[in-house]
Amino acid sequence: MKTLAVLTVRNEGAFLLEWLAHHKAAGFTDFLVFSNDCDDGTDRMLDRLAELGWLTHVPNPGPWEEGPQWSALKLADKHPALKTAEWVMVIDMDEFVNIKIGDKTLSALTDSFPDCDAFPMTWRMFGNAGVTDFEDLPVTEVFTRAAPRILHWPWRALMVKTLFRRDVFRKLGVHRPKGEKRPARWFDPNLGQRLFSAPGSDHYSVMQLNHYALGAMESYIVKCDRGRANRSASAFDMSYWCDRNFADEEDTSLQELNSSTIRQDLLADPVLQTLHQDSVIWRKARFAELMQEEPWRALFGRLMMTPPARILAPAEAQRIRQYRRD
Repeated sequence: MKTLAVLTVRNEGAFLLEWLAHHKAAGFTDFLVFSNDCDDGTDRMLDRLAELGWLTHVPNPGPWEEGPQWSALKLADKHPALKTAEWVMVIDMDEFVNIKIGDKTLSALTDSFPDCDAFPMTWRMFGNAGVTDFEDLPVTEVFTRAAPRILHWPWRALMVKTLFRRDVFRKLGVHRPKGEKRPARWFDPNLGQRLFSAPGSDHYSVMQLNHYALGAMESYIVKCDRGRANRSASAFDMSYWCDRNFADEEDTSLQELNSSTIRQDLLADPVLQTLHQDSVIWRKARFAELMQEEPWRALFGRLMMTPPARILAPAEAQRIRQYRRD
């Protein structure tokens, strides 16, 4: 089956090959990638990967009225790659699909539930776990401490991204597709109208979306400098860090799907190898440049001073949720 990943990137060349290798192993057959004014050579890496037949690269230069991601999704809605795909998923560079059944691929998921049109995958947050320095190592091997299977707060840590049948929906969305052509059959029917899973429930037995939102502290500083893909979203800061820095349970289930051979094959290309190394050097240099300014030094210090987020008990979470009016 033709399964398309739609991705928007900026200055993430150091992580690109690991991400692509994993998702190729997971069963994505096609990649439609939009680059947003890159400084680290990510766009040149994408051009090379397009030459090698790995993906379709579409430059998406600014300015953007609604932010780079929404601009890219509007372009993707009209792209030929979308028209021929059977399954589609909008996904980010810090998100890794993790199928828990069968051979750990997308086919194992869709074959097991043939009547489903949409599979909302709940984020599982993988915290920083005290890693300060950015190193050129696989993110999925460095960060293995995650939020517990049952999390009561915050709801932002339980948002979803959706794998869906293209012919059932009219438009792409960041978290879920829009415009059902007929009543869609969701793996979790309640999530057809929601952006996040119900707190206090285990949504990880069949599938999950490993979310490495923080990374090393050095990388987080560079991520803050880059800014959010969605213009309406708040800036990266300590609140973003606190809502995602969970390190309570060890989870290495993603490593059951071995993608290291694919990644090594990509790095064997001399052009990609050089561009990858250049992006790693750029990331280190950008961090050092930012640290010349006091606001960035202050944020870096706060990251080092702040322990992992504390898990709230059900009663504590309910004390917050009782004030919701919706």
